[in-house]
Amino acid sequence: NKPQRKKKMREIDRLVTGFKSFRREHFEENRDTFRNLVEKGQAPKFLVIACSDSRVDPAIITQAAPGDLFVVRNVANLVPPCEDDGHYHGTSAAIDYAVRHLKVRHIIVIGHARCGGIKALVETPVDAAPEGFIGNWVSIATAARDKVLAEMPTASLEEKIDACEKEGIKSSLANLMTFPWVAEKVSAGELTLHGWYFDITQGSLLALDPQTDAFHPAEDLFPGAETA
Repeated sequence: NKPQRKKKMREIDRLVTGFKSFRREHFEENRDTFRNLVEKGQAPKFLVIACSDSRVDPAIITQAAPGDLFVVRNVANLVPPCEDDGHYHGTSAAIDYAVRHLKVRHIIVIGHARCGGIKALVETPVDAAPEGFIGNWVSIATAARDKVLAEMPTASLEEKIDACEKEGIKSSLANLMTFPWVAEKVSAGELTLHGWYFDITQGSLLALDPQTDAFHPAEDLFPGAETA
């Protein structure tokens, strides 16, 4: 009906208005930057693997500039293990391109609080078979979920989900190392893996300390970061 169509058009109008603002305030004022990105190509130092969640945009939360981040987003910011089985592997293809062609120096897996994909995994009965695209995809983190359930049997559902969100990041980091060319570059000191957790409820960023296998405020692990 007409009211619904008008409402949908207004929703799209908001995005087009946003683009016009971007063009006026960013593109026009930084034409040289965009011209260099076109003529010289991209050379990001960071591959970011983030969740598709609309509330967690890695470029926004890090205030990155165009050309800074090569980003792949999927449900629950998961990395599958390396599998050369002839099937379609979008996340693996992005990792391949970023590491072997763009030669990024860092891979950052960014998880976040209130992740719907991880919530679905935790709420799925342990003995139930994965269902649908989402169920099959988040089953990548089944081992992380089972670890949390075994170690926190009396915890609340919210506590289990929170812990699984963080364990899922660790699982993705481990799966990254199953890609031979990732492992080789990490071993050679040419590539560093990072696990980050954005707590959208507190507006805080936690980073995984590889020495303690625990998450701490990012500013504590990276004291060179400027204070806002």
